[in-house]
Amino acid sequence: MGTGSRIERPPARQMLADHVYQALMTSLVEGRLTAGESLNIDALSRELDISQTPIREALARLESTGLVVREALRGYRVAPLFSAEELAELMEARLAIEPQLARLAGEAPGADLVAALQDSNAALARYGQDAGESLASYWQADERFHRLIAEGAHNRFLLSAYSALGGHVQRFRLFGGLGVRDADAAVREHQLIIDAIGASDAEGAFRAMHHHVGLVKHRAIEESTGAARS
Repeated sequence: MGTGSRIERPPARQMLADHVYQALMTSLVEGRLTAGESLNIDALSRELDISQTPIREALARLESTGLVVREALRGYRVAPLFSAEELAELMEARLAIEPQLARLAGEAPGADLVAALQDSNAALARYGQDAGESLASYWQADERFHRLIAEGAHNRFLLSAYSALGGHVQRFRLFGGLGVRDADAAVREHQLIIDAIGASDAEGAFRAMHHHVGLVKHRAIEESTGAARS
């Protein structure tokens, strides 16, 4: 860690561990902390001008998401880039879980769910078109879209399985290299899912989500292959 201002200092009297967690998450999402970078607790303590305890608590929470890893005798660091094998396994897990969630959400969707999905997709389109917007806002809109469907399925065990993938999907979003370059495609694919759910077409929602996650996998592999060649 350097001594720059890449991480926002916590304001006085705020819950320090919560603030450090959010500040580190924002730095990760916005690319100020990069894959594989060391997260030295002493350096963070000096940079943020706070004690080490809330920093340790925040790093432990981030470790549980998969965005930060801890190595014996070496401390914490930002999770490394996905290997090709890890990326394939993550996408296979998403393909096993998310289309079924979309199917269940499409069986008897409430008007509130469809409206919320439309709002989320509109935000995704807006953030994807505005180069000045924070990348964090774009990924938050994407995450919200998929979580709304997971929650709309009303199956606590599938939701738990989806949530278990959450940190790894976030890690893919941050370090997968896609950025907002696939924004237009993602918005179109999301709309097909919304249309199927809104029409109570459960099988159509399953197919649309399967198609979407499959294309995300294809774009990610294509991007990582291109990066490896450059």
